[in-house]
Amino acid sequence: MKERNRDGRIDAEPVQVQVQEEVRPWATRKGRGAVSNMQGRYETQLRSGFDDGWHSDDVDHDAFSGAPGTRVFDEQARTILTRNASPDIPFNVSLNPYRGCEHGCIYCFARPTHSYLGLSPGLDFETQVFAKVNAPDLLRRELAAPSYTPEPIAIGVNTDAYQPCERDLKLTRRILEVLRECEHPLAVITKSSMVERDIDLLAPMAARRQAVVAMTITTLDPAIARTLEPRATAPARRLRTIRTLTEAGIPVGVSIAPVIPFVTEPDLERILVAAAEAGAASASYIVLRLPWEVNPLFQQWLQAHFPERAQRVMNRIRDMRGGKDYDADFGRRMRGEGVWADLIRQRFDKLLARLGLDRRADGFARLDGSAFRRPLSVPPKCGTPGKAANGQLDLF
Repeated sequence: MKERNRDGRIDAEPVQVQVQEEVRPWATRKGRGAVSNMQGRYETQLRSGFDDGWHSDDVDHDAFSGAPGTRVFDEQARTILTRNASPDIPFNVSLNPYRGCEHGCIYCFARPTHSYLGLSPGLDFETQVFAKVNAPDLLRRELAAPSYTPEPIAIGVNTDAYQPCERDLKLTRRILEVLRECEHPLAVITKSSMVERDIDLLAPMAARRQAVVAMTITTLDPAIARTLEPRATAPARRLRTIRTLTEAGIPVGVSIAPVIPFVTEPDLERILVAAAEAGAASASYIVLRLPWEVNPLFQQWLQAHFPERAQRVMNRIRDMRGGKDYDADFGRRMRGEGVWADLIRQRFDKLLARLGLDRRADGFARLDGSAFRRPLSVPPKCGTPGKAANGQLDLF
């Protein structure tokens, strides 16, 4: 595993990491999450610039001094397609080119996965990113398997496939190239305008009903967005991306996620109207989820930015979660339950009907995998002498 600079160049190789043994170079270092970095977690202005719709005069450039830089590490993944059987989501197969995410969204449900790496779900999740550099090759091998049956692949479910380091690494683009070659249906889920870079791949696939995009918009308030999701594309820029993709013939849905009571929840109708005006064809929403370490991180953020309403927010969340901070049960974890959850659902459904928008699941249902063909070339498995690519000993 090699470490990359911000500009994508590879530095001298750090401490060797044996992925199969889960040995990490930072395993003995205390993490920098909600508990261990109480004063420095919210470095919402301490980040390098990115052309994401935020204007330079909106940023306090003096605050950038001493900011922690993001380190990107090459990872040789074992597999690349993840399968699930959740009734709450409209797809069964997903693909994530990266672990960790530079966007730094405080509510991200994937944060706890960094704990498995010996890293904190707090600042480490945002600044220690793992790039699955063999993802395109792994995908080719999986699609070439005789037993493989095509069904839509959702790209960027856990962590955004178009986060800043994708500009240099282009892993997502190479994955799209494989899927285009195989005429395999896909859905991209992102909150980055960088998806526009790949219109040349997505538009022809969309014309064959093989590609859709879901753009996540949490709020239209730029001040809230700047602290809630500090390195994601600005809300107005995301709306422009919806229009750009739609004009290119790519079906786009808007995902309002998460809905945070008294913080982003008042924006529900405004987001739907703005997305429809931009050309979105479908919409969905998810109520805030607070699994594991996300809970203390979010509550710390809430106290830092909305202390006057923090208790009201948490009380409303508990009203929708059966008195708990989080309920992971299928059927309730995405929408909640009770009076307040029903009110949000009614607001969403009524406006969805008035605007003529479909539900996001409809976009997945329309994807067509009937033209699928095996990849033209399949790279050999790579491993050290005497070992297969997965680290196991060869028989011969």
